[in-house]
Amino acid sequence: MMELVLSLAGCALLFLGIWVSTLAMPWKRLALFFPQDVQERLQPRLDRLPMSPKRIVGWGMLFLLAAGYIALVWIGGMDGVRRGFNFQRFFLRFFIVGAAIKAFDIIALDYFLLTKTHFFQHYLPETEGCAGWQSFGYNRKQQLLQIALLPIVCVVLAKLFTALLP
Repeated sequence: MMELVLSLAGCALLFLGIWVSTLAMPWKRLALFFPQDVQERLQPRLDRLPMSPKRIVGWGMLFLLAAGYIALVWIGGMDGVRRGFNFQRFFLRFFIVGAAIKAFDIIALDYFLLTKTHFFQHYLPETEGCAGWQSFGYNRKQQLLQIALLPIVCVVLAKLFTALLP
């Protein structure tokens, strides 16, 4: 049950992070996560992007969302410590949560939000008509790297929280 709660919370944090980043564009380099033709269309906007209250609030929101991810890991780990999890159980918990978030990222965000809706074009109207919005898999290398790193991160987290056991 805790894995489901943590997974849903992680998916919500990821979506909110994308929404805040798109809405406030606090850091120009966030545009590097978009397809190449979208980046090119956004470049004039990014070149003249002034520091504004909206961007400052965006930075604050991204900081809070990152803290949310840290809290998510901490809550999942400390719950496991309280329940006396062994290494394998910690690994399984973190892997289930990480895999669920990654699946949400690929299916709900990269496929549905990117290619089936006009979510990004609503906030970035100058990118309307870019072929990249229909390019599911444009970030395949990045996604595969994250999938490959997931078990390694889970091993590290499992070792960390196993060490906290009494």
